Amino acid sequence: MIALGANPSLYHQIQIKKLGFFFAVIFSYKYFRLAERETGGRTSKLKMDLIRSRFVLFGDSITEQSFRSGGWGAALANTYARKADIIVRGYGGYNTKWALFLLNRIFPLNFPGAPAVTTVFFGANDAVILGRTSEKQHVPTEEYKQNLRKIVHHLKDCSPTMLVILITPPPVDENGRNEYARLLYGDKARKLPERTNEMTGVYANKCIELAQELNLPYIDLWSHMQETVDWQKKFLSDGLHLTPEGNAVVHKEVVRVLYNAGLRPEDLPYDFPHHSQIDGQDFAKEFKPMN
Repeated sequence: MIALGANPSLYHQIQIKKLGFFFAVIFSYKYFRLAERETGGRTSKLKMDLIRSRFVLFGDSITEQSFRSGGWGAALANTYARKADIIVRGYGGYNTKWALFLLNRIFPLNFPGAPAVTTVFFGANDAVILGRTSEKQHVPTEEYKQNLRKIVHHLKDCSPTMLVILITPPPVDENGRNEYARLLYGDKARKLPERTNEMTGVYANKCIELAQELNLPYIDLWSHMQETVDWQKKFLSDGLHLTPEGNAVVHKEVVRVLYNAGLRPEDLPYDFPHHSQIDGQDFAKEFKPMN
């Protein structure tokens, strides 16, 4: 446990992140009210969305599936209900090389509604082994690290105060991957797994290296999951993707990072008043536009 007073730089980082998040909320609210006045009270869905800050989940299939039943994205939306919009931008099968082509479309520069928080969760596909099934997804380790760097720099260009969280790929259960392949293809299934846990660990370390170089928060999912007995079956459904228990681990770790950054849901404002604050006799006053 690190006392804030013993590490001023950490304290100042947390305060800056809190201040940045506060201004993101205020800016979004002011933007909405300005749009409301200009349109005579008629606001589009886009403008109304800007009242809440956005948390974007950017990654591969493990992110894409995060809003399924028991998913970590759905759990995060519940944790931050009415405080932030959780937006999933997950793309099954994608690696960091392909993800670079999405940046300007998902995170356009000079856009007033830049996310307050973005998770970057790639690496499971980059780590596919050359010469085996799915090798087109392979990205060399150093290129993977540099691609992550480019993603982070772009996000920071969108908003210097954005909290960017890097997440390593999860561990791989090679036997589980082979069993899944046999289930799908029977005797025609490949003989060797397209991923290995050892190689995925190399990519996880590259992700951590970059996070430390850029002083970013990160989640070492590859190591953390393997601390649990029988992690292969407990956390992975097919040797790679997550079970509800695996999703719960990701949710817990993301919330931990958000808490450490000063973004506890109980400390964030509601987008509109809580029902307990609405006067039953004069409720309209609670919804009057800002002057």
